Parts: sequence; structure tokens; C-alpha cells
Amino acid sequence: MPVSFAELYARAAERKGGTQALEHALPVPKSRDDLVAIPDARWLAEMTKRVFQAGFNWSVVETKWPGFEVAFDGFDVRKCAMASDDDLDRLLSDTRVVRNGAKIRSVRENAAFLLDLAAEHGSAARLFADWPAETYSGLLELLKARGARLGGLAGSLALRTMGKDSFLLSTDVVAALKREGVIDGPGTSRRALQAIQSAFNAWMAESGRGLTQISRVLALTVDR
Repeated sequence: MPVSFAELYARAAERKGGTQALEHALPVPKSRDDLVAIPDARWLAEMTKRVFQAGFNWSVVETKWPGFEVAFDGFDVRKCAMASDDDLDRLLSDTRVVRNGAKIRSVRENAAFLLDLAAEHGSAARLFADWPAETYSGLLELLKARGARLGGLAGSLALRTMGKDSFLLSTDVVAALKREGVIDGPGTSRRALQAIQSAFNAWMAESGRGLTQISRVLALTVDR
């Protein structure tokens, strides 16, 4: 059994300057209905942004983002999935985007992935919205296995930014999980993810809070 959430919360509140300040710092994920209402094109856009930011200067991608939107047809999932090799090759000389061939190809691959999810579940958004918090690690494994370049933080950052209740294995969260003996490594293996999920499930049951807020509390217990 990991340390109690009450203890983690007390540590975070002390470091943040009190419970009121801590509560103000805790994000609120979107509701299930709000997530379902997000068009799949926006999910593809956010996935693409996180893929391109991985290992790269985030501010460059942010600055270029309006150009990405135009170059990839507003991330229309069907159009992106049907892009030809010639279409993608032309983007390698398009200054509106970051010209990385593997990442450019990932847009087509992830568009096809989202189309597959839509065929299976009505929309990709519906799958993401309905995925239970108690097995969230399985959603991360799905993104890694069936998506393109969506392992590691790219997929989880996309989900968090879109408002899915989620844990985020940031440097601080991983440090906190190691400190509490939940994991002893980076937290990327299936075994580690299962241990992390089990700990979060215990904290959810104790506190009544979701993954996002517990993840943030964990991060705030770490000395910087």
C-alpha cells in the first residue's frame, strides 16, 4: 500500500502555501460529454503538436502552429489519412512546418489510427472519453501500440491537454513515485505502469479525486 493521499496532500499544501493555494493549483479535467464533443480533428492536431515538440524546442512548434494548421488541412482526419507520399514529400520543403520526415509521416499514420478508432467506437473522442480511470495505463499502452510516436510523454501530454482525466509521468511525478517505492525506474515498462495504476487507484479510492489532481499533488510534493 503506498503512502496515504492525505499525507501527500498535506505535504503539497505545506509547500504550496496552504490548502487554498493548493486547490487553486489543481486542474479540473473536462467532463465525459465535453470530451466526446471534441472533433477528432482536434485530437489529431494535439497529438501532432506533441509529436513535433518531443525532443525539440516547444516554442518553435508553437510559433509555427498556424502554418501547421494550414499545411495539414486543419487536421481533417480523413484528408490526412489519405495524403499521398508525394503530398508528404512536398511538406519536407514547406517552411510552414518543422521539416522532419518521420514526424510528418506520423500525421498520416495517426489520422489512420483515429479513423480506425472511429470505426470501432463511433469516434476516437468517444473511446478516449469513456476509457475508465481505473485502467488508464491501458490507454497509454494503446496509444503506444497503435499510434505513431505516441509513446512516452507525447501521447499522455496530448490526453492531458485535451482534458482527459489522466496521470502525467513528468520528472516530478516519477521522482515522487520512486520516493514512495511505487517504482524504481522510469515508469515506462508495462510492469511499472501497472504498479503506478495500482497506486493511483488506491489514492482515488481514498480521496475521491481523479487522476489529474492526484498527479498534480504528487508533483507538488517534490523539492525543486
